[in-house]
Amino acid sequence: MSTGARSRLSDLARRYWTRGAPGRETPRELLTGLFRLWLVALFLKVLGASWDVSWHFKWLRDDTAPPHMINITGNAIVLALVLFHGYTGYGTDRLGLRLMQWGAGIFFTAVPLDLINHRVNGLDITSWSISHALLYLGTAVMISGAIRAWWVGAPREGNQRAVVMGLLWLFFLENVWFPNQHQEYGVLSIAAWDRGAPYAEPILLQFAADQIGKAQVDRDSLVAFSLPVPDWVYPVWACTAALLVLAMARAMVGRRWTATLVAAGYVGFRALLWPLLAGIDFPPSAVPFFFVLAAVGVDLAFLLPVPEWARPLLGSLLAVGLGYGAVAAQGFLLVAPPVDYGSALPAAILLAASWSLVVWLHQRRGWQVLPSGAAVVS
Repeated sequence: MSTGARSRLSDLARRYWTRGAPGRETPRELLTGLFRLWLVALFLKVLGASWDVSWHFKWLRDDTAPPHMINITGNAIVLALVLFHGYTGYGTDRLGLRLMQWGAGIFFTAVPLDLINHRVNGLDITSWSISHALLYLGTAVMISGAIRAWWVGAPREGNQRAVVMGLLWLFFLENVWFPNQHQEYGVLSIAAWDRGAPYAEPILLQFAADQIGKAQVDRDSLVAFSLPVPDWVYPVWACTAALLVLAMARAMVGRRWTATLVAAGYVGFRALLWPLLAGIDFPPSAVPFFFVLAAVGVDLAFLLPVPEWARPLLGSLLAVGLGYGAVAAQGFLLVAPPVDYGSALPAAILLAASWSLVVWLHQRRGWQVLPSGAAVVS
């Protein structure tokens, strides 16, 4: 944990560490400080996790590797924040707190399970494993709690509310997108092998061969290691789960082009990370530039004058069509993971169904912007 973040946490604890129920009136200074710490913690989690993927395409697993330490620092700040919210009742309503607590519980239960999995099975390189999925689920529920807490408690005037909400959704998007990075790193690792200059160290290449029962390292073992899921997984996940996140972000933030800005923020981070990793001799990845164009389709669905029930249908057709078209162009002009283009129609249907379900739940539940008991005071 950085000195500044540690000092800020200590200051908040000294001034406001008193027992209270969720929904307690929260001084604006405290609310702002808490959510700045949320953003710092989530950024550290993202930075560590992003480096971690690249690390595992070069080295065998190391529990004390630098990316793990960065990630652990972010997790420690998140845990401290959840404990603070839970004890004091400041900065969140009851639902937001429950989401934070359940998310933390899932995440910190998944951590030892993941460690046991690695001890038993060795390096679990695929991002699509069950133990990793529990880590993503816990993180998603935790961030949902932070989003809920900021939504009900943030001041209505000025731009701070929209900016912080957009950043929280950006971190939510990164967590959802994370397993897709496996294919984005994998496709360049195969290209490096084909050039005769593999990124992976010999011990990792041998591990890849051992995983499929081969005595010697060859291209087949590298492909099995680098692209372990069918070609439809990458585009379907991007154009269903990730686009649904953008649709919810656009609806909740309520600003034009929110989906495009959130997607561009994530893609921009990945584009900046590419030369940094390459500069310290770590494997780079294919950056999902195509996703920004898919996000434009989501925003267009909110701009066009259509009935609420029709927006998910129109948005799914626009966003999925633009997404598949853009990833094809990226694959031709730059590089992209393998894509099964026959999955476009199922992806559009799945996105339309899940988006429509979210709209239906919203209308059925009649979500309130400010539930009783949640307040911010100047």
